[in-house]
Amino acid sequence: MEIERKFLIKELPCNLDAYQCLLIEQAYLNTDPVIRIRKQDDTYYLTYKGKGLMAREEYNLPLNKEAYHHLLKKADGNIITKKRYLIPIENPSFSDHYVPLHGPVELTVELDIFHAPFAPLNIAEVEFPSEEMANAFLPPPWLGEDVTNDTAYHNSTLSQKIF
Repeated sequence: MEIERKFLIKELPCNLDAYQCLLIEQAYLNTDPVIRIRKQDDTYYLTYKGKGLMAREEYNLPLNKEAYHHLLKKADGNIITKKRYLIPIENPSFSDHYVPLHGPVELTVELDIFHAPFAPLNIAEVEFPSEEMANAFLPPPWLGEDVTNDTAYHNSTLSQKIF
């Protein structure tokens, strides 16, 4: 189960080079249900995603380079390329009614900086172990509008955008 919230960005952190960065290329074989292939640095995956916005089923299966490139030829729509920065959130904040059960919480912002033709789009995702925690999360000030429930910001939707 994937539980995540998505945000637009008010301002990029000034020290991005200090964080781990992944180079991602992905394409979609189908968008309903979502079947995606992804190259992340030198690792390849086929992913199935179920229906849902903040919470949905997700299964990742390993691919080799040859299988990835074979399937890439069969993809529909745009190939999405982006840099993903992994930015830890130190001492994440939650609404007053939420108390983490198991001590300190470690969360990471996955900041996606899209390449053309989607640039200058930047989207941040934060994954959570529970829907309760996701709903109580108070984003850091540099994160902007919560677009979790707006399908226009799903990568599968972007893959179908006509330029």
